[in-house]
Amino acid sequence: MKITGRKLLSTGLVAIPIAAVIWIAFSNRELENAWDALGSLAPAWVAGIFGCWFAYMFFDGFGSWIYLRQEGFRISLGRSVNASLIGFYYSNITPSSAGGQPMQVNSLRKAGIPVGYGTMAATIRVLCNQFVICALSMGFWIGNRGFVAAQLGDGIWFARLGWAINFLLVPLGVMAVYQRNLIQRIVRGLILLAGRIHLVRNPEAAIAVATDVLDTYHTALMDLTRAPGRMIAQLLCSAMSLTGVIGSIYFVYHAFGFSGTPWYQLMTISFLVYISASYTPLPGASGAQEGLFLLYYQGIIPGDRIGLALLVWRFFTYYMFLIVGSFTVVLDRILIAKERNQK
Repeated sequence: MKITGRKLLSTGLVAIPIAAVIWIAFSNRELENAWDALGSLAPAWVAGIFGCWFAYMFFDGFGSWIYLRQEGFRISLGRSVNASLIGFYYSNITPSSAGGQPMQVNSLRKAGIPVGYGTMAATIRVLCNQFVICALSMGFWIGNRGFVAAQLGDGIWFARLGWAINFLLVPLGVMAVYQRNLIQRIVRGLILLAGRIHLVRNPEAAIAVATDVLDTYHTALMDLTRAPGRMIAQLLCSAMSLTGVIGSIYFVYHAFGFSGTPWYQLMTISFLVYISASYTPLPGASGAQEGLFLLYYQGIIPGDRIGLALLVWRFFTYYMFLIVGSFTVVLDRILIAKERNQK
């Protein structure tokens, strides 16, 4: 497939779910005037939704900034947050979020951070996020297990599968620390196999690069395990970041004037929507997030407004990253060009 074909495919995978959400929000016959309903949203609660979006973005970049500064690199907090936004943007437009981390590392490289350390900063964020999302979602799930069983019904299997898949990344990260040689052998075998089927032109060079990255990764993670304070700081950044994106449903719920469901039950369902959809291969888990939102929040959010609630919730948890991210990519290129001119 040509590059233009890939772009068209990615655009279609993003545009189709957006169009579907808009159609669901505005085609509900039970709702007399969707625009009046959106116009009646309480401004204070809408500001809270924006605050959740900002927390998700800021604390992810803040975590990377803390790690890189502790490793001795002089990078501004703004550039670190900028790199995180670029990572979010490409995660949301590429299948399985495959483009997010490489583009974040590339942005950090342009800011003067070696690829190994940029990869480590991005990987630490992923591992900490996975650990925190698994721990918090399981905690809320156990604490509200009766409510979850009644609310999700047969859909609970999506949540069980999603949690198991999300948890798999945690032991793999631990293995990279304590089973370094095993991971090296696995990577070497995969590269040699790729070379035999002509997916890698120079297997030995690829192995050398992979070994260098693994060495940096292993050393950095070992340093973190010997410094509990640094690891706790990363986990706290993940907790603040993920609480922002997960907690946005609380503000969406009250912005429409809904009541009757306590905050911890809203958060529980939000965690389960996140883990249930995150393993799907579509960009930004498009389609899965929307479908599970409608399924899991049925009965909690009134039927005539659930489409609009989905639209507002998805705007701040997905569409905003597409909008802001596109501007961030342009800004990143301008900053790089300016720095080159200064040099």
